[in-house]
Amino acid sequence: MLQLLRKIVFPISLIYAIVVYVRNFLFDKGIFTSVSYETPTLCIGNLSVGGTGKTPMIEYLVRLLDEHKVAVLSRGYKRKSKGFLLAGPESSVEDLGDEPFQLHKKFTHVTVAVDADRRNGISKLEGLVQPDLILLDDAFQHRRVKPKSSILLTAYTNLFVDDWYLPTGGLRDSKREAKRADMIIVTKCPETISLEEKQMISEKLKQFSNQKILFSSLKYGANLSSNAGSLEFSELEGKNIALVTGIASPMPLVNHLKKIGLQFKHFEYSDHHYFTKLEIEKFEDFDVVLTTEKDYVRLDGQLPQLFYLEVAHHFNGNDSMVLEQVLKGLI
Repeated sequence: MLQLLRKIVFPISLIYAIVVYVRNFLFDKGIFTSVSYETPTLCIGNLSVGGTGKTPMIEYLVRLLDEHKVAVLSRGYKRKSKGFLLAGPESSVEDLGDEPFQLHKKFTHVTVAVDADRRNGISKLEGLVQPDLILLDDAFQHRRVKPKSSILLTAYTNLFVDDWYLPTGGLRDSKREAKRADMIIVTKCPETISLEEKQMISEKLKQFSNQKILFSSLKYGANLSSNAGSLEFSELEGKNIALVTGIASPMPLVNHLKKIGLQFKHFEYSDHHYFTKLEIEKFEDFDVVLTTEKDYVRLDGQLPQLFYLEVAHHFNGNDSMVLEQVLKGLI
């Protein structure tokens, strides 16, 4: 059924591809203009829709840049506010969107702002905050801004070179636009990925780009966390557990939990899903409701037995040192 549906919508994907090509052509020829800024800007994005680990990568970069005055600028997808908004003590997940709110709560020393107009957002941050560096979250397609540097993420299980345009596939931009990135990071790799496989993937990606290619895996927390405290996995024995996910790609988490022997019922929702009262009522009979950190900020306060599992990028070999050197060159 899914294959049939993809064939039916294939003509729409061709129209989408033409629109993407024309838009990029107009930017490349200077008919549509891109603006650079005095403050160094680092774009973190992808060519596909969701599922590449952008928020954990932002967190990784924030930690590396701990000694600097960093600001994060996001669109604030599905937020209920408009225009430019600087995160503050009274900000809510509805104001900022789930991912910016997660960053705001987790890194209180970092300035977090949302604005669909990245030009306006950068100008506001320069005037209000004067940061050393602005991290542009999910801004690879926002070509009205020309960042000082760009990092392109692509998932190991869904490399952009193997994808196709929306809605048949997941690409929202041309594969050839990878040339605009200064670095490509292949995320969600197996921890045991071999040198030979890394070389093979690098050769595939270099059809479109000759930049440095790094590899990272996801590393999950040893315990479950909540605002009230933590819970060890050993304490889950005999518990009735629900796993609730509203993210683009829940399978790495699902596979990790199965690998460690956890038994659970999975409730899967679309990315950035805001849960209704009726949906939340379905989870109340479970002893433990386990979710992602991004989903936790949307469910917090509505379920007493709610916990999340932290996740972070872990780089292979000396790739983390390569990334650190790139960051040092920006500031």
